[in-house]
Amino acid sequence: MILARLLTHEDFGLLGMVVVVTGFLTLFSDLGLSMATIQRDVITHAQISTLFWINVAVGATLALLVSALAPVLVVFYHEPRLFWMTIALATTFLIGSFGSQHSALLMRSMRFAARAKIEIAALVVSVVVGVSMAALGCAYWSLVGMTISGGLVGVAGLWLAVRWFPGLPRRGCGLRSMFHFGGTVTLNNLVVYIGYNAEKILLGRYCGADVLGLYGRGYSLVNLPTTQLHAAMFNVAFPALSRLQSDPPRLRNAFLKAYSMVLSMTIPATIACVLFAEEVVRIVLGPKWLGAIPIFRLLAPTVLVFGLINPFGWFLTAGGWVMRSLHIALVIAPSVVVGIALGLRYGPPNGVGVAMGYSTVMMLLAVPVIAWSKHGTGITWKGLWNAMRQPVLSGLVAAAVGLAFKVALGGKLRALACVALGLGVTFGVYAWMLLIVMGQKPIYTDLMRQVFERFRAKGEEAKSV
Repeated sequence: MILARLLTHEDFGLLGMVVVVTGFLTLFSDLGLSMATIQRDVITHAQISTLFWINVAVGATLALLVSALAPVLVVFYHEPRLFWMTIALATTFLIGSFGSQHSALLMRSMRFAARAKIEIAALVVSVVVGVSMAALGCAYWSLVGMTISGGLVGVAGLWLAVRWFPGLPRRGCGLRSMFHFGGTVTLNNLVVYIGYNAEKILLGRYCGADVLGLYGRGYSLVNLPTTQLHAAMFNVAFPALSRLQSDPPRLRNAFLKAYSMVLSMTIPATIACVLFAEEVVRIVLGPKWLGAIPIFRLLAPTVLVFGLINPFGWFLTAGGWVMRSLHIALVIAPSVVVGIALGLRYGPPNGVGVAMGYSTVMMLLAVPVIAWSKHGTGITWKGLWNAMRQPVLSGLVAAAVGLAFKVALGGKLRALACVALGLGVTFGVYAWMLLIVMGQKPIYTDLMRQVFERFRAKGEEAKSV
């Protein structure tokens, strides 16, 4: 919210031009080996140490590669300011490589509170650095400083929390199967990344930094709930599901419970984005970003789509069906690229057509992807509907009430009042439907009780130490 008012469309667009490349190469930063560490039933110190040094070597190589690509980006985008930005951001590969295995060990031991503290500390420091630099007039360099400082704090926090020190790398310690698993995961992530980021490459190349910055802010804002929710749920669900891979019935039941919970939080976020797009953009980004409103609204349905399909990626990877996940990605990516290209060529200008093409393709792919993902896993359509029924029906009622509120009062209230009252009414109706009418209150009450008991036990253990 602060940076959107201190910086320009162009500042964010310049970062977006570099991040498309650095984000792509980030997929190779640990070769999927951290995922292999989490998913594996048994792992030794020698294996983790060897993986650590492999990660560091890969990180150093990628840092040099990104630095070498700096002049290429300058020529491709016709933008000389990208040269030193790219070299500065290249350091994040080396920084991040020192924390890959520590992060995996933290997730493997399911120390979610420690991980959350590290992420919050990194976020706070990066925000302070970014806002301070922007206030001092550093323009796009404030975004670079924000990225690098967050990475440094995150790695330092991981080392302090895990207290594991690598030994020397060793040959013949049984890494072949882990490389196969990690390689498949990396290839899958690569394909998905290309599909979901093609629009940024095309907009940057053919429309310039200003349009890319506008689209990028709308895209980032609408994906904020999805990104935060799914990252948190993945950190919990993936290691838990991986422990159940040898017990298919328990794996299915655990997944369906997690799936229902993801949807119960995704659906109200989707409703909010669709109904209150204009107000959210005005409040969060400010008046100079009003061009992002149609982009934000058109992309809003993808919040629900990702809530429907992303958890199946966790399920397939945890259960060892990584090749199926890769095959699904190989269908999604080219379909999305075609939709984006058509939107860019024939749709409205300034990124609106791209948002339209992207969102349309994702909605069309939702049901086929779900059907393919669950095939042969023992998950039935009936079981899936039972997991979806309560949040979906609650969402339909809440959406109808929210729409009635927006039509009746939306034009008569200021943006902040409209969002506050509208979301209060909509979310209140949703919570009433889900917890009371649909009878889900005991489930969520028990969940909260377990969470509080866990934190209480942690606190007592810390006091005794």
